[in-house]
Amino acid sequence: MGDSERHAQQRLERIILELLERRGPTATICPSDAARAAYSGQGDGWRALMEPARAAARRLVEAGEVDITQGGRPVDPGTARGPIRIRRHR
Repeated sequence: MGDSERHAQQRLERIILELLERRGPTATICPSDAARAAYSGQGDGWRALMEPARAAARRLVEAGEVDITQGGRPVDPGTARGPIRIRRHR
């Protein structure tokens, strides 16, 4: 992994934590919120950042910073399929 890729990953992790910080302690965000915040272009180019945003959320789960939820309950990020939400770890 190159420095620019590592920098992009760390940036997405910071964006996720910053978005959660701006909201209430029980709030959740969607990975698309982070992808949109990280994308500086026009149009729907943010969609290319969806999987990197989901990967950043998985790394933050491993670090004990966030939970990935479905239906309001924490799920294993390795087996979660479909839409997910991200919240501060409880």
